[in-house]
Amino acid sequence: MKRFKIKYISFLILFLFVFLLSGCATNTIDKTASVANEKTQVSKSTKQEIKVEENSKIAEDNTKATQDGSKTTNLAVNGNLKVHFINVGQADSILIQQGSKFMLIDAGNNGDGKLVENYLLKQGVKSLDYVIGTHPHEDHIGGLDYIINDFNIGKIYLPKVTSTTKAFGDVIVAIKNKGLKVAEPKPGETFNLGSAKCTILAPNSSKYKDSNNYSVVVKLEFGSNSFLLTGDAEDISESEILAKGFNVKADLLKVGHHGSSSSTTEEYLAKVNPKYAVISCEIGNVYGHPHKETMDKLKNKNILVYRTDELGTIVATSNGKTISFNTKPGSYKAGTP
Repeated sequence: MKRFKIKYISFLILFLFVFLLSGCATNTIDKTASVANEKTQVSKSTKQEIKVEENSKIAEDNTKATQDGSKTTNLAVNGNLKVHFINVGQADSILIQQGSKFMLIDAGNNGDGKLVENYLLKQGVKSLDYVIGTHPHEDHIGGLDYIINDFNIGKIYLPKVTSTTKAFGDVIVAIKNKGLKVAEPKPGETFNLGSAKCTILAPNSSKYKDSNNYSVVVKLEFGSNSFLLTGDAEDISESEILAKGFNVKADLLKVGHHGSSSSTTEEYLAKVNPKYAVISCEIGNVYGHPHKETMDKLKNKNILVYRTDELGTIVATSNGKTISFNTKPGSYKAGTP
């Protein structure tokens, strides 16, 4: 009996010892697992933080690329890009077409509204994704109210300057009647027209003596081809664009201010270094556009000139690699008032 009690007590002690030992082991495993889990969570958190930092860096780089016209990321080419320099006499109107997307820059004089509208309809335009009135002069925005009234407009850009002219007032009324909001063009801002990229380069100041320098200047890129569309921007605006460090290199230059000597400085032309130049002007206009000084600069650099006074409406078509035209080049002859 005594032996039985001794064995029973020994067994009980052994059982308790094993139980306590197993409990310690379990706690150790739980603690180890907990530590490992914490490390895993820290590792995941660190990776997430790194990823967030990387994404922030990418976003920052993209923002810099958007604000700096010298940094370009061209989109994949899809179809052709067509730039129509519509013959509106001594005025400006440019239709840009990429696939089913359209943008209109200016719409000629007051009496050109119907002409521009008919041209747009022939090109299959039902709505305009973007409309730009380069500056308040009547020969650029005169027909714009007509277009705004008759087409659906996505976004409209006007420089931050007003005018007391009827032409300007009509445009503002048309915008209000359509319930549109005017967007102020900001240098460095980019947007896409289909697979073409547009970058606003000017105006770069808030006040100018000459309204021409308020002109919205746009660089259009499609594949490896580029177009610089300048409105009536003169030497002051050109020097500001260069001072900002924008990349103005382009295959085609829409010559500023109808070929006036007030635009297209030697320095600016050297930086753009175009193969082609387009001038929108009228035969026998009172200003004598294009001026001899400008035509001599273009001739000395062997830049092919296409002009509406000699050739009518000019259509430049890009496949992303080369640019072709619907007509042969014009002459280097200066205008005669």
